[in-house]
Amino acid sequence: MSEKKTLEYKGYPLRRKDNLIYFGRMSDKYIVMMQVLNETAVKDLPVATKVSLQLQLTDPDIKSKDRVVKKTEKNGLYEAMDVAAVWLERALNAK
Repeated sequence: MSEKKTLEYKGYPLRRKDNLIYFGRMSDKYIVMMQVLNETAVKDLPVATKVSLQLQLTDPDIKSKDRVVKKTEKNGLYEAMDVAAVWLERALNAK
């Protein structure tokens, strides 16, 4: 049997569905949702040039619009991932 590997960044899982990337565990209190808003082709590969980020609560009893704790837009996926990691780490470690 082969184990299915999960893509991770800084110890948290990444899941992608079309232009949405979810960063974090749904079992935790917070996750970060990233949406690729714009991309450009570099050597025939799509590269994200504008990404929207939202730090969200994972509580299913809260309305989706009320789950958003923070939001911003960044230029490029690297910059977005860097901010997402800081937001998630701070939110999960807050007392």
